[in-house]
Amino acid sequence: MLETLVRLFLSIDFLQASVRFSTPLLGASMGEALSERAGMVNVSLEGMMLCGALGGALGVYYTESLWLGVLGGILAGVLVAALQGFFSISLAVNQVVVGIALNVFSLGATTFISRSVFSLTESNQVAGFVPVRLPVLGQIPVLGDALFNHSPLVYLSYLLIPVVALVITRTKWGLNLRAVGEHPEAADSLGVSVVRVRYMAVLLCGAFAGLAGCFFSLGQLNQFVEGMTGGRGFIALAVVIVGKWHPWRLALVSLLFGMLDAVALRAQALNIGLPYHLLLALPYLVTLLVYAGLVGQARPPAALAQPYVRE
Repeated sequence: MLETLVRLFLSIDFLQASVRFSTPLLGASMGEALSERAGMVNVSLEGMMLCGALGGALGVYYTESLWLGVLGGILAGVLVAALQGFFSISLAVNQVVVGIALNVFSLGATTFISRSVFSLTESNQVAGFVPVRLPVLGQIPVLGDALFNHSPLVYLSYLLIPVVALVITRTKWGLNLRAVGEHPEAADSLGVSVVRVRYMAVLLCGAFAGLAGCFFSLGQLNQFVEGMTGGRGFIALAVVIVGKWHPWRLALVSLLFGMLDAVALRAQALNIGLPYHLLLALPYLVTLLVYAGLVGQARPPAALAQPYVRE
């Protein structure tokens, strides 16, 4: 069994699958990190991703353009985020309650819309992105296939890491973002619009989550399947906690969770002697452990999940 596990972890297919499975978690967690830095927690991340997956599939279905499909997925995620912002920021409703409600709404809405559209066709298959081997880097032995032979959505997600890190730490807006998340009253007294910053952060979260959702429908299955995100939005919330709201750490943690998914995929083929369903549950079990063990230890932004009403 040990030899089988070593062979599994060193295989090109395992490394490639780990990067691939980490992509939606990375995209969603980066968006959530931006939002939480402003004091907004989006339990609706799962709904944003699911709507993004459907928006991407519908975009390709109607326009026959992959990148317009991605734009459709991003806009779908932003739409859910706008609802989250309206209820949580403008109406000061509890952010967690709003998120749960939007997840339920998104599941029902995507199911209804997908059945209404694709039931009229012979197949719900749409065009999808194919792997692109990067010049030079793709020729590196072993690592070339594992790291540099992926869908453009994978490359895009990883290229956004330094951009997000730069925005958070090196820009005036990033400073305002962190100030609003730590002490909104002080930020407001200095002339920073707390409402505007929080809305922008939530909408950006929706855009990132929508992009992450597109990976499922356009970068993996090339179709929309009801509930296809499979709880990845909740796992992304755990990634943010473990990664301590920092983009580079989020990338590492996303990759680790991607490896857990890859273990379940590859172990079934290798027959390592463990129940397949237990392996499938690994990412969710780890997520529960994270919530149980790290939520109280990690230091979130001081004003996280707290509504702000200007006096």
